[in-house]
Amino acid sequence: MAVCRVRLPGWRRAFWLGWITGTVYFWGTLYWLVQTMVTFGGLSTPLAVFAAFLLVAYLSLFPAAFGAIHGYLRARLGLWTILLAPATWAATEMGRTYIWDGFPWALLGYSQVRVLPVAQVASVVGVYGLSALIALVSAGCAYVALGRGRNRWVWAGGIAALLLGIGVWGGARLRASALEHAGAPIRVGVIQGNIEQEQKWDPALRDSITDRYLSMTREAIGRGAQFIIWPESSTPFYYEQDDLRASKIRRLAREAHVTILFGSDQIEPVKTVPPEQTGERYYNAAFVVQPDGRTGAVYRKIHLVPFGEYVPLKRLFFFVSPIVEAVSDFSPGTAAVLLPVAGHQASTAICYEVIYSRLMRRFVTEGSELLTTITNDAWYGWSSAAYQHWEQAALRSIEEGRYLARAANTGISGFVDPYGRILQRSRMFESAVMVEDLRFITHRTIYSRIGDLVGWLSVLLTVAALLAARNSRI
Repeated sequence: MAVCRVRLPGWRRAFWLGWITGTVYFWGTLYWLVQTMVTFGGLSTPLAVFAAFLLVAYLSLFPAAFGAIHGYLRARLGLWTILLAPATWAATEMGRTYIWDGFPWALLGYSQVRVLPVAQVASVVGVYGLSALIALVSAGCAYVALGRGRNRWVWAGGIAALLLGIGVWGGARLRASALEHAGAPIRVGVIQGNIEQEQKWDPALRDSITDRYLSMTREAIGRGAQFIIWPESSTPFYYEQDDLRASKIRRLAREAHVTILFGSDQIEPVKTVPPEQTGERYYNAAFVVQPDGRTGAVYRKIHLVPFGEYVPLKRLFFFVSPIVEAVSDFSPGTAAVLLPVAGHQASTAICYEVIYSRLMRRFVTEGSELLTTITNDAWYGWSSAAYQHWEQAALRSIEEGRYLARAANTGISGFVDPYGRILQRSRMFESAVMVEDLRFITHRTIYSRIGDLVGWLSVLLTVAALLAARNSRI
């Protein structure tokens, strides 16, 4: 470090320190990508490590940018700019969300999802505001340690008072739990089929897999479920192409007078050039079958998984050709389709798009009264990926003030209340039928009204600080 301090100007050294920090963080968070690419992508271990390294190196650019910005601001404007860290950190997380298709996995704010009094802040300022709060505490500690004079203790006292106020307010919000008594009740069932990834598309197992889901659905119905949710891509057939097996789902919905939500890929014919030829588009979709057996709505996944559902920049990533050959490009959906359930409106997010807070807010602003998410985390084995995914989904409940029902093929499935409290949660890699009383809620949180305002203000404040630093005289 002494060598770096001599050879590199402040902001350059800060950039590399930020990049190293990001590399350690993202390797520790996304280590499971290597095994996934080896097991299901057909890559050798060295090539999978290299591919994962490229993603980690890219994501690490954002904490590196944070470091560089603060190195520059401190050199130009002074030590007090440490207190701008909350805005700068939130701005770089916004960059990680919006640049390219975005990959807002494991943002700093998610670390508080189990600290429920603090996590309630997300109902006002969202995950980016929660990240900024954590950065504010760290910045305050740094300012006290490095600063001089009584001014630093004023800041420390102010930050401590803010945290105390948030804790008191969050605790009071949890005790009141007003949303637990709002809206119409609905009894919801989630089905965790626990189908091994290698078996999902085995033609010899289509009927047995379908019968398993139907049997588990009957069990949920027997426990009073009115709305039953299957996981992502749960049907081992194309729902609109296989009328024989699809008719079993429709018949069950009619006989039990229930609504069933399930994931199934969708094929759409498209005209090509010349006109007499036709092609096909594939969508990762969710279907709703109503109590009369008809399809009530079809939601097409908007945020596709890179290298899982499409391959970006195929020519650039020629070295991962086994993945390119294994992945059939899906087309992204464009509409935040709402789902009719028992005379109300619900919504679903498919797989990792639940980490896009703006999408979940879009559902709510358009009228969703109940959040659901369907996923298949079998790809990640016994790693921490499924647990990370679950925790991030849970924060959406707090942000939007909605109940959340989650159906995952191999786990984690369950229910979360509008305050982030876990009502039920399954274990990994076991079959499970879970039923819970939830509610349709129409009340809007502050976050659902203002969205990522804190994030965008952080971007503006960071840009303004950089402009001020550029124009300053040292």
